[in-house]
Order: sequence, then structure tokens, then C-alpha cells
Amino acid sequence: MVEAPSGRQYRITHGPQEAVITEVGATLRSYRVEGHELLDGFAENEICTVARGQPLLPWPNRLRDGRYEFQGVSYQTALTEPTKMNAIHGLARWMNWTAEQRKESSVVMRLLLHPQEGYPFSLSLSIEYRLDQRGLAVTTAGTNAGAAPLPYAAGQHPYLTVGTELIDAASLRLPVLLEMEVDQRQIPTGRLMQVKGTASDFLELREIGGTVLDTAFTSLVPDADGLTRIIMQAPSGRPRLTLWMDKAYQYVMVFTGDTIPEVERRRRGLGLEPMTCAPNAFQSGLGLATLEPGASAHSTWGIFAVV
Repeated sequence: MVEAPSGRQYRITHGPQEAVITEVGATLRSYRVEGHELLDGFAENEICTVARGQPLLPWPNRLRDGRYEFQGVSYQTALTEPTKMNAIHGLARWMNWTAEQRKESSVVMRLLLHPQEGYPFSLSLSIEYRLDQRGLAVTTAGTNAGAAPLPYAAGQHPYLTVGTELIDAASLRLPVLLEMEVDQRQIPTGRLMQVKGTASDFLELREIGGTVLDTAFTSLVPDADGLTRIIMQAPSGRPRLTLWMDKAYQYVMVFTGDTIPEVERRRRGLGLEPMTCAPNAFQSGLGLATLEPGASAHSTWGIFAVV
């Protein structure tokens, strides 16, 4: 028997919905509603590329030079984006997670991230994937399982599709007010720019067209219930996807896929990445949590689809 590159596949269903979560990385590989694939993911016989659907723990996005200081001690992590001399997307996305509490419509993936060079902390992680009448909900929890405080943040990297050949024909509504300026290494400079009236302004639903984004946003605009909702819609109006985030997510990365190494996969899906912190937060501290021994942090995002 040939093992899938992403390990065991865990399928959950609820009515016309089906999601597939993989052992490797606890990755959301696929999400279908009434037969419509809503993620630009990867096949069971493929390795995950460009972080498709992967959780980003214990930090999302980039860490400049892979270095940071925490409570007076300096640390150096591996440079997993060597072309830009950054550490990218945390430490857990290629590890084997364990599936627990498996039910027809939900699964909880767990990992104990043991101390290692560059992150000498014990971090217990869990991600619950659940389907119900409200769609897909993903709840991530990090718990300090060690004897000393640790730095923590969370994110995830789905690429959404509404069935168009390229995302150019789809429309987007992005309720954010500020864009984070970055340098050539995609590290924030500290300057925040108003979105309104710029090429990044999707405060009202409009066609993506040729807009190029690999951009972190903050100052999210939540609805009355406290959830921030991003909308992606096909030209005909359906499918219409709503990616929602709870208040733990104060940042979102939007990636139009123009620099994906596989040329044929560029702009096929829109990366909408909920993040509890800013890029390079292990250095800047923006959105970074400090978990005391035994303390936990929780965050939830999800997708609601009308197809």
C-alpha cells in the first residue's frame, strides 16, 4: 500500500458538505459543498505546496532572520524561507498530528510540540474541524504544557475558489481599514496605510481583476456579532463564500498567488489567511500572546457557502 504524501486522510461530512483533513500538518486539504470544490487545495497523491490549507503555528507568516528575543533570551530558528532569509509559517505544518474525538461531522487534531532549538517550549496544540448547518468551523487552541512562559500566535492558509478559471473574474469584499507596508523581504516596516481609495480597497464588493496582493491588513471591521466577514463571489453570484473570523483574529493576509512557483497554479485560488498576529510578530510583538504555564489561547474561523 502506497502512503499518501500527506498521511492519513480524515473525511468529515454533514449533509451536502465534505471536508478532508490530513495527518500531516492537520491540513485542510478539501472542502466541498453540493459537489463544488471551494478550496484550491491539493490531491491526495500530491504533497502540499505553498502552505495550501495548512495551520500556521506557533506563528503565521514571516520571522525576519529567524531570530527573536523573548523575556530577555535570544533565539534562532531555522530559515525555512532561505531566499528571503526568513523563518516562515511556524513549526507544526509538516509534523504528524493525531486525530481524536472523531465523529461523522467533526474531528479534533492534536499535537504536542516538544522543545526544540529556537523554540525550547512545550506547546500542546489542538484544532477542531466541524461541519454543521452554518458551514465549516475551525477552532485552534494552544496550551502551554511547560513550566515557563512561551510566545504564541496562530493562523491558517486556505486558498478559496468560486469556480472561475482565475480569481480575476471573482469579486471580493474585504472589510479592513489599514494595510501594512512591507520591505522586499515581506517584513512590515512599521508604517500603516489607509486602504480606502487605493488598489487594495475592497471595502465594497468588487471584481478582483488584475489586482496583485501579498498583503497583510489590520483594523478589521467586524459585524454587530463581533465576527469579521470576508466575501468572495462568482460573477453569477454563486458560489458566494463568506470567510468569517472571531475577534482573536486581528490581522488577515490576502495573497493573489502571483509568485507561486508552479506557474500553472498562479491566481487559481485566493489566499485568505486569518492571523492572530502581524507578520514578524515574534520581533515586533504586534498581536503576540504570552502564555503562562497551563494557560491557553483559542481562535475560531470558518467558511459559509451558498452554491
